Amino acid sequence: MLVTFTGDLSAACRKPGGFFLGVPAMKTQPSLAFDEATQAVLPELRPSITFPVRWLSLRPLNPRKVRAMRLLDSLAALPTRLRATRRRIPGLPGRPEVNIHLIDRRPGRPQATPALLYLHGGGYVMGSAAMRAESLAQLSARLGCLVVSVDYRLAPETPFPGALDDNYAALRWLLLSADELGVDPARVAVMGDSAGGGHAAVLALAVRDRGDAQLCCQVLIYPMLDDRTASDAGPEWSGHFAWNAASNRFGWAALLGCPPGSANVPAGAVAARAERLDGLPPTWIGVGSLDLFQAEDLAYAARLEQAGIPVRLHVQQGAYHGFDYFAPHSDAAREFTQSWMQALSEAFAAG
Repeated sequence: MLVTFTGDLSAACRKPGGFFLGVPAMKTQPSLAFDEATQAVLPELRPSITFPVRWLSLRPLNPRKVRAMRLLDSLAALPTRLRATRRRIPGLPGRPEVNIHLIDRRPGRPQATPALLYLHGGGYVMGSAAMRAESLAQLSARLGCLVVSVDYRLAPETPFPGALDDNYAALRWLLLSADELGVDPARVAVMGDSAGGGHAAVLALAVRDRGDAQLCCQVLIYPMLDDRTASDAGPEWSGHFAWNAASNRFGWAALLGCPPGSANVPAGAVAARAERLDGLPPTWIGVGSLDLFQAEDLAYAARLEQAGIPVRLHVQQGAYHGFDYFAPHSDAAREFTQSWMQALSEAFAAG
C-alpha cells in the first residue's frame, strides 16, 4: 500500500420521541469542545472553520437543515464557461431517467480519451451534480478526460438501491455511448467524495459482481464506507468539523431505511460490509486525520491490500472532513488534490 426537494422530507424523517427512522436523537456538541478541537486543526486550515463549517459542525443534520442545504444546492448552476451540458439519460429497466452533467474541457480529441464518472457528496440526503464543478472542469482540461457528474436520487425519499441504480445507469450509458462521446471504454474511472465516495465504492462492487462493465480506477475522497461507524461518536479528536457522528447516523438511516449498525442492513448497500474485495480496480483513498471516517477508510484500504488490490492511501494530517472543499487554495488541499490527480493520471495512462 502506498501511503502518501420533492415530497415532505420533514414528515418522512420525523418520528415520535425525537427519533429519526429509529435512531435516537443526539445532543448538540458543546461550542467549548468544538473550540478546543479546533486547536488540533492544521493552522493554515483554521481560518476556514467559519460559517458554513461551524454551522454544519455544531448542530446535527435534521430535516430542516437538509431542506436548507438542498435549497442552496438548487441555486447552484454550472456557469456556461464550463461548457457543461445537462442531459437526461435512460435509467435501468423499470427505473426513472437519470439527470447528468457532462463537463468537457478536453483540448482536442484526435483519439478516444479517458472518462470520469463523478458521484457528489452530501451525506446521502443532499448535494447535486453541480458540486465541485470548477475543480471538475479543471480536471477535464488537465487530464484530457470527459467528466460525467450524476444527479442520483437522494434519501430518504429514495432509499437504497435507488442511487446505485442511477449511478449504474450512468456508467452503462457512458460505456454504451463511448464512440459518440469520444471515450475509451477501457479507461473509465469512478470518483466520489464523502457519501459520493461511499456510492463509488458500492458501484465498483456492483460492477465487479454483475460483470457487464469495467472500471480502470476508483478514487475515494474521505469516503463514507461503514454504517457501523454511526453507532458511536468515534475517537474524541474526530468528527468535530462539517460532519459529526449525529449527522452520520442521520445520513445512514436515511439511505438504509433502518438504524445504522443493525443486522438488517440491505445487502450491497454498505461497501465495508462486503465479504470480499477482490476483483476491484486500483484504488486511491484519501482522508484527513481529524475526519470521522479516518478509521473506516484506513480499514477499507487495508482490506483492499489484503485482497491484492493496488492501493494508494493518503492521510492529510490536521485536516477535517471536506477541508479541500472549504479551503481549496490551502497548501493542504493542493497536496491532497495533487495526490488523487496523480493516481487518476497514471490509471488513465495505463488503460
